[in-house]
Order: sequence, then C-alpha cells, then structure tokens
Amino acid sequence: MSSNHDTEIKELLGRMTPMEKLGQLQQLAWGFNTGPGGPGTEDVEAAARAGRVGSVLNLMGAANANALQRIAVEESRLGIPLIYGLDVIHGYWTTFPIPLAQAAAFDPSVTEADAAVSAREARSDGIGWVFSPMMDVTHEPRWGRIAESHGEDPYLTACYAAAKVRGYQGSSLSAPDRVAACAKHFAAYGGAEGGRDYNTVDVSEQRLRNLYLPPFLAAVDAGAATVMAAFNTVSGVPAHGNTHTLTDILKTQWGFDGVVVSDWAGVDELVTHGFAADSAEAGLLAVNAGVDVEMASTSFVEHGPELLSRGRISEERLDDAVTRVLRLKFRLGLFDRPYVDLDAVVQEPTPSARAAARAAAARCMVLLRNSPAVLPLDPAVSTIAVVGPFADSTDLLGTWVLGETQRRFPAGTVRQALETALPGTRIRHADGVQAAVDAAMAADVTIVVAGEPSALSGEAATRADLGLPDAQEELIAAVAATGKPYAVVLLGGRPLTGAWLDSAPAVLMAWHPGIEGGNAIADVLTGAVNPGGKLPVTFPRAVGQVPIYYNRENTGRPYDPARPENPFVSAYLDLADGPRFPFGHGLSYTTFVVDEPSLSQDRIGAAALRDGATVEVTVTLRNTGDHAGDEVVQLYVHDRAASIVQPVRRMRGFQRVHLAAGEQTSVRFTLAANDLGFWTGDPNGRFVVEPGKIDIHTGTSSATTSRRTLTIT
Repeated sequence: MSSNHDTEIKELLGRMTPMEKLGQLQQLAWGFNTGPGGPGTEDVEAAARAGRVGSVLNLMGAANANALQRIAVEESRLGIPLIYGLDVIHGYWTTFPIPLAQAAAFDPSVTEADAAVSAREARSDGIGWVFSPMMDVTHEPRWGRIAESHGEDPYLTACYAAAKVRGYQGSSLSAPDRVAACAKHFAAYGGAEGGRDYNTVDVSEQRLRNLYLPPFLAAVDAGAATVMAAFNTVSGVPAHGNTHTLTDILKTQWGFDGVVVSDWAGVDELVTHGFAADSAEAGLLAVNAGVDVEMASTSFVEHGPELLSRGRISEERLDDAVTRVLRLKFRLGLFDRPYVDLDAVVQEPTPSARAAARAAAARCMVLLRNSPAVLPLDPAVSTIAVVGPFADSTDLLGTWVLGETQRRFPAGTVRQALETALPGTRIRHADGVQAAVDAAMAADVTIVVAGEPSALSGEAATRADLGLPDAQEELIAAVAATGKPYAVVLLGGRPLTGAWLDSAPAVLMAWHPGIEGGNAIADVLTGAVNPGGKLPVTFPRAVGQVPIYYNRENTGRPYDPARPENPFVSAYLDLADGPRFPFGHGLSYTTFVVDEPSLSQDRIGAAALRDGATVEVTVTLRNTGDHAGDEVVQLYVHDRAASIVQPVRRMRGFQRVHLAAGEQTSVRFTLAANDLGFWTGDPNGRFVVEPGKIDIHTGTSSATTSRRTLTIT
C-alpha cells in the first residue's frame, strides 16, 4: 500500500459523484451562522448525512465530535469521515505564552513543547486539524496579529515554523496525540498597509521571496499538512485567487502535496475585493488558483456543478483537490479510527503541562532595562507594593484563547504568585493612582504591572497609538515621583511606546504569558529564573517611526551619527534616530562578553558554495558576572554590494547558551549558500550567490558592530 494511500483514494474517487467530490471541499462551522441562509448546526448535520461536507470547524467536545462523525460515517452513502478543525494557536486547555512571546525565547524548543501539549489535548477531544502556526513576518506593531506572529525576522520565524510543525505532527499524523498543522496565512499578510487587518499588501517579487515566503518554505519542508490562504491582496491579486502564490510557487515549485484551505469566507470575499463579479466567479477563481477547501462560505458546492458542466472547472483540478483532502484523512488515520476514545480525553491541564507552560513563560521574558539594578528582588525585602491594572488580574492569557479555556482555566495573578514565592514578605496591593502612591511610600520596592489587555491584540485589533491605555503612564510617573525603587512588568501583545520606558529603572517585558504567567513573572522577579529572552521585534520610540525594523535597506542617504548636523538624510526632524530597543535586545542579571568572530576561511568561491561548501564562524562567549544565566549569541550577514540591494543586517544564526558565573564556551555557526545568497525578482524563482564581500557580525543584538569579512569569489 502506498504511503500516500493512492490505491484507496483512486478507488474512492471512482465511486464519488461530482456533488460528493465538491462536498469534500466544503468546511462548515459548527453552531455558527455565516449570514442569511448560512449553515447552522442542523445544516451541518444534514450536510454530513448527504456527503456535502468534508470538514467542520469550531466543534468542541469528544462526545459532540463522535455524534456528528457517526452521521457522516454511518449514514452517508460513502461513509467518508469528517476532519474537525479549530484555532488552537498557543494552547488548548494549557495556555502557553502568545507566539510573539515564544519567539522572544530564541529557542524553538519552546514552541515545539507548546505544540506537543496542544496536540495531545486537542486530538484527545476530537480535533485533528489546528489552524496554526501563523508564519506571517511583519514590520507592523500596530497590527493586532503581530501577537500571533513570531516578529519581524524571516530566519527566526522559519526556525519556529519548522519546530511548531514538528511539535504538532510528530513522526505520524495517525498517532492519537498528534494533529495536522496549518501554515498561515499564505502570503504576505503581515505587510498590511497601515497595520490595518485584512488590508492591501503591495509587494515586489524579491521581497515576497526574501522576507515573507521563507517561513512557509520551512513549514512545508518540515511536512506541514495544510496551508491557509491569506485575506489580503498580493500586488493587486487577492491571495485566495492568486495562482502565482498558491499553485506556481506552493504546489509546483515547492512540491506541496497537502491541502490549501481558505480563511473564513475568504472565497466569497473575492467579490468584496472587486476581483470576482459574484459568488460563482469567486468559487471558480479560487479553486482554479489552488484553493482546495472552502471555509465557512459555500461557493464551491453551490456553483461547482454548473461550473463543472460548463468546463470552467476541470475534472482533473477537482480530483486533485479531493485527492489532497482524502490523503489528509488517511494520514490522520480517520478511515481506521473515526471516533474519539472517550476514556482517553484530556480534561484539564496536567501538572507536567503546567510546568512546561511556566518554564516557557519565564524563558520568553525580556529584561529591557535594569539600571540601577532593582531586579532581582532582594529576598530579605520586608514589604513590596504590587500596583497597576494587571497586578491582581487574570488577564494574562493573551489573544486567541478558547472561551471554554478562559472560563475553566484562568491564569493566576502576579500578586498571588509573589505572595506564594515570598511568604516572609508583606505584599501590599492597591488599585488607583493615589492608593498606589501610598502603597509605594510604605514599601521597600514597588512592582507596577502595566500594559495592554488581551482584547487589544489579535485579529482585527489594530491600534493607531502604541502607548499604554488609560492612565497607566500617570500611574508610573506618580510611583516614580515617590523616589522609591520600582520596576515595571509590561504585559502586551506587541511593542509598546512611551517616554517612561527611558526612565524606569527596571522594565521586564512579560508579553501575555499564559496560564502560568503569574508564577513565571514571580520566578523572574525573584531571580529563581534569570531572564534571557531577546526582542523578536523592534520597539519604536514613537508610532510615527513605524515601520521600523532592523533588516532595513541602507538607502542612498542614511543617517550618520558622526554627522548629526547633516539634514539631507533619511531621518526625522523631531525624533532621535533608531529604535528605543533594537531587535535582539535583552538583558540579564549577569553580564556576558562575546569576543570577535573567527572564520574557518576568509575567501570562498560562489561555485563551491553552490556545490555545498560551507564556512564555519566561531565566537567565544564568556559569563563575566556573578550569576549563572543565558545569553543568545546572534549572527548577522550583510552583502556590501549586490544586484539587489541587501538589508544592513540579515540574521542567519542564533544560539541560546547557558553559562555558570565565570564560565566560557565556544559557539559555532555554519554558513552555507542559503545564508549568503538571496532571491532575485524573477517570478519563476531564482536564488543566487554572487561574488563580493560579506560582513559577518556576531553579538548579543542586531546593533552589534563586531565583524569579520568573507570574500566570495
């Protein structure tokens, strides 16, 4: 029997009517009505009985899954099982930190652990398909879905893409603790103009291939079972009708043999875009462009028979789409085991899952400032004031958390966690500015827990202002005016701005840290965990700088700090040049030194690189402080002169290293053609390695100036 189940699929296709084939391409939402006449629960059951639906989303509960599956398997003519899909983004019952936070760990094992725990919990409850990971590289902190991304760098995102696919899918999709991953949103969704969700993306071919596509290629290479089309246009063509991206690149050039699913009603939205005249044309354009499954809207099943009879959709294309869907069902083992084992359902977060979430949350936190060193808290401190709107709040889970999960498994609070971690210390909690000031005056040190609520990040949560909501800046200023030591714990799903970030003695970026976030914050504040996270996204000084990102092009007139008097440069008149905190920035309770890099060779031929030759880069990392801790050694390259202008920095390696106080180690990176070349603007895809000089930078952030030069001949 073929591993792709070709024989079984061919036999099944031969028995299917055109309507049953189209039914396999339909995904309906359980318990939702998509508009006038849209499908509700009874409609889904009727469609399952008639073989007019192949997958269902948003159905939760193993018993519910079995009941609907029984209709499809035992009452439909062919008995083809359903796949159940759900937006499991950073946890099912056990909520891990948001994906942007996970990227801050600079450790893909964090996201692999999240995916493995999520897969076990979701699959046991009937979910076989999760709409994650989101692979959208973005330069837009205003965009709410930056929280769901891994930030601004394609290399870092690609590493996380592969890891999350591995965590979800394991070695076999048919295993009872694995699910099908979905790499989304294909493509360039993170480039939305103005950061407004669903907005236009106008992108060159070279930027598409060098910035937005590498994480998707990594996900496909890791075996991602499915890919989701994006809501946006790509250079004037909506992603759901984009043959170039969905078929030419994804299916032909990359050889992707999985399922392309639409986003919610994305097929019908081709009409709203102005790309299709009506629903029938929308279905025609989407399926012919490469969409295999239509989520929520029903253009395929409603208009497919007529489009087939008129030859507008070919039998070959229809059979290809159905084959992809059936192949996924066979790989998931649904034909052999369509029902969920009710005795094996995971009902709640296990102790080991909670421990993994706690470790992940602490590993993701970034110490932005600590001067003077307020943190870690002195274990002998007698009184701590814990103030701010999130000091005693359970709103730590972040965006894209299931409603049932929020209700049953909320996060503990920072106040509660500090009381547990410091039983001999009096914890004073206060709400409001004046009460907070009084508490700060009576305490040895104050922890201000500030930030943005989870509801302000995620889908459709675009912000024009990146400052702290409400009166939080006034609160921080009032606490600062007491003259007493204080630290700010900053929660959020994106980079935030504010002048207070330049003056607060200590700032810990905790993101939205998940179910064990309160405990993890206490772990870091008390020094039980030494923070080692780094920023996966640039923090601007002001929203007016956006987009600001480290891997920018130099321009012909870059700002020169040695000549600040020169006005004819690419800079702002009313703002200092550069970010508030650069990509890759993050401090520790100890100190590290990264020595100058050394190269295994300083000259190499382009032909040799194309044939598989590599260059080894070695640096020495030393812990020069008094505490054990983690440092992330980062490697960047810059092609000085190329046929397409290259970014001033491109990350091509990172390693998170733990060292005891006084310890040192050698850190090695290997650079290959893939690291030293780039994609041209050729629409057919052309990767080149050109002769010239490549600066190789190593250090602890993207602002490093340490370098060696490699000459490619």
